[in-house]
Amino acid sequence: MIKKATFVLFLILLSSIALKAQYDSENISLYSVWKDSSITHTATAVNYNSVWGYFDAIKNKEYAIFGGNNGTYFVDVTNPSSPVLRDFVPGKRGDCIWREYKNYGKYIYMISDDTQPNSFQIADMSFLPDSVHVVFDSDSIFATAHTLFVDKNNLYCANVNSLPSTYSSMSVYDLSDPEKPLLLRSLITDDPDVAMVHDMFVRNDTVYVSAGFYGLHVYNFLPNNTLNKLGSITSYPDAGYNHSSWLTEDGRTMVFCDEVPKNMAVKVIDVSDLSDIKVQSTFKSNEGATAHNPYIIGNNVVISYYEDGVQIFNITDPQAPYKSGYFDTHPQNGNSYASGNTYNGCWGAYPYLPSGILLASDRQNGLFILNAEQAVSSSKTITQNLDVTIAPNPFDNTIKVQLPNGNGNCIFSVYDLTGRTIYFKEVNLSGNTTFDINFENEIPSGIYFLKIKGEGIEKTEKIIKL
Repeated sequence: MIKKATFVLFLILLSSIALKAQYDSENISLYSVWKDSSITHTATAVNYNSVWGYFDAIKNKEYAIFGGNNGTYFVDVTNPSSPVLRDFVPGKRGDCIWREYKNYGKYIYMISDDTQPNSFQIADMSFLPDSVHVVFDSDSIFATAHTLFVDKNNLYCANVNSLPSTYSSMSVYDLSDPEKPLLLRSLITDDPDVAMVHDMFVRNDTVYVSAGFYGLHVYNFLPNNTLNKLGSITSYPDAGYNHSSWLTEDGRTMVFCDEVPKNMAVKVIDVSDLSDIKVQSTFKSNEGATAHNPYIIGNNVVISYYEDGVQIFNITDPQAPYKSGYFDTHPQNGNSYASGNTYNGCWGAYPYLPSGILLASDRQNGLFILNAEQAVSSSKTITQNLDVTIAPNPFDNTIKVQLPNGNGNCIFSVYDLTGRTIYFKEVNLSGNTTFDINFENEIPSGIYFLKIKGEGIEKTEKIIKL
């Protein structure tokens, strides 16, 4: 019996080693791969699409929201080496190529851009790991949309089709009632010349719009629910179909990808002056590969790079990016990009879970749970000689901060995982200093960062809102 058990353990270990050996990588290692065992997987069949992450601060659980042809998987990745499917929400339409996700606290918003019949879905994730509860599944708000983004209490959707035949390049919805989004504005009302929007990144009401062959346009969503144009860049090196973008924490640098034609360089641009947006640098993974979606964490940009899998570049110097790691989720193409399947492979990534694990979705090969610690610098956690006490953490609405040995002016800011600032205060430190951080507006549950910065001191602490 002991020999048999030992042999079984040996086979499991051998299988794990073989699994990890089939993927080329540098500075990124594999925890596990999850895929739907009921689906027939082939080298080219499209079975999956997007991925997003969710952290339940009350239950201390991490989840991947993972898109499939026929619906949405909710996978528990708290133990990254042993992911567990907790629930599945079928889409109104099966065999979908496009699905996208964003959450607003415990609510997950699920969209698809495949042909009708289709629907907009909203689910409450607070019942996980038992189940998710669908609270809205209808085409009454809109039937299809291509991408979405949540900023403050607003939902932004691109390429929106509503019944019976209304099209909006981008629509903004109020989430005061998260289960019943209310339309506030359509971009076509304020800027009809931008007739198509593929994706958008939004921070503090500033909307960076990837408008396909129309380029990149920037708007301010005003309190009167109108969109005011702040700037644009429509001519730049290696220009193509402006697909998606992400902004650095300081708001000065943006990275965007052009998806069509294939093999376009990734662009790094200076957006500190929106009236004069400038390209600082461009870079590629490998010649022939195509970038899909960028996600910035600290000084690193994580890119879902189709046939090249996940690629991570350090952009500390925006004029000289360099590759810090990669994991090829899609070994099918080898080193060749000559086939007609250039858009197979890694569709999306999510690097923002508090454990630090990296989620990546491959259209053919499933959900990858990765360890990117070596590739991603620790710029989110700068620790210097600053003794600070933060309590309670996790918190409800108020945090008490105590600094026993600070001196001089110090800036305290709290920002979310996208880098959006939700609190800012300048404090004059003199010896032992204690003060409360109160959030005037209710903020969703999840992970935030408290940054303390002053003369000769800088520290960032992770805080969790219950």
